[in-house]
Amino acid sequence: MDRIVKNPMFLTKKQIQTVGFLARGDWNMMINHGGVRAGKTFINNLMFLYEIERVRKIANRQGISTPMYIMSGATAKTIENNIIQPLGEVFNIRPTFDKYNNLYIRGVKIVLAYHSSIRGLGLIRGLTAYGAYINEASLANFEVFSEILKRISAIDSARVLVDTNPDIPSHWLKTDYIDKAINSDSVRYTPEEKKRSQIIQNQFILDDNTALTKKTRDNIKALTPSGMLYDRAIYGRWVSGEGAVYADFDENKHFITEGELPVTMDRYVGGVDWGYEHAGVIQVWGVVGDTYYLVKEVAKQHQEIDYWVGVAKEAIEEYGHIVFWADTARPEHIARFVNEGIDARFADKKKLKGIEDVARQIKADKLFVVRDNAKEFASEVFAYVWDQKKGEPVKDRDHAMDTARYVIHNDLSEDNEVQILRGIF
Repeated sequence: MDRIVKNPMFLTKKQIQTVGFLARGDWNMMINHGGVRAGKTFINNLMFLYEIERVRKIANRQGISTPMYIMSGATAKTIENNIIQPLGEVFNIRPTFDKYNNLYIRGVKIVLAYHSSIRGLGLIRGLTAYGAYINEASLANFEVFSEILKRISAIDSARVLVDTNPDIPSHWLKTDYIDKAINSDSVRYTPEEKKRSQIIQNQFILDDNTALTKKTRDNIKALTPSGMLYDRAIYGRWVSGEGAVYADFDENKHFITEGELPVTMDRYVGGVDWGYEHAGVIQVWGVVGDTYYLVKEVAKQHQEIDYWVGVAKEAIEEYGHIVFWADTARPEHIARFVNEGIDARFADKKKLKGIEDVARQIKADKLFVVRDNAKEFASEVFAYVWDQKKGEPVKDRDHAMDTARYVIHNDLSEDNEVQILRGIF
């Protein structure tokens, strides 16, 4: 670790400015927020290692053998992907684990907390910690986030490191913490600022990460969907959506005829959005490489499960084996599909991430729709607009949009997992 912390030459200018605040004692929370690939999680991981060293020294002076520290993320998987794995690969720090899944680095006990739901409270209630690292804080349940802050009371100089991507402007993390924080660009705080806050905020944008080449940054910009998703990902802005969700969908380019389809597909994948009073939807997408073609869509109201079993079986008869990513709102319907020999799976319904995956495919010209075979999709795509207050799409006539999201998001995730298992990455 000494080699790492004494050699900052690999850090960007923004990261050097940020890590410099570790030498100051006039703050107790630092929030690093901003765009994707901007370097904020990397610097938080490095600062976390500094903080563990600092906690170890303080505990030694106090005669405490095993001080406790909180590490919090949305889920166990995100902590592994965002923190634990990079600590090993980048810094050669590999924590040990006990039977309760606590981590140990330099004799500091690191208690893991999962903050995406209220259930995360049970993991941290009652403990007293020397500090905390909260990853992806905008995804945190407010009560869990608040409880973590209450647990940081072992020492007066305890610090909380926070990183996050932006969300809507009215999100509690922005209004209650970031908006009240001192901007890190202030080299010296005014007396008014010091009275107002012990929180520092650093906003990162993609171009801050000069560790990436300009070509790489330009490629990321070129492939990032327009509108709200671009403002958040590239500029790290806390903005709400406005206008069409899929602003890059071009009817002259992305709607095609059957005659424009590839002669053969690598495989087919399907999606299901259950309905009754509103239209239920089944879609079948052909896939060639990483390009998706919507080749068949059935949308009907007032149909029972027998009807949808028939639609799925007809699709399988026409196209061969199909994995159907299905809306989890009706698990009994998914069970019926499985009992009928249909490969139906529970869809991951993450809305914003799913929308981002679909929008990225559209921006890259890797998503096409046979208009005559997908009339529900065609009627919804241009009416699918952002709710400015909620920062997500208006919930109205979005059943084909939901189905497409289930297919693209889950198939891309599934494909990535298969590639990782095969050792491609």
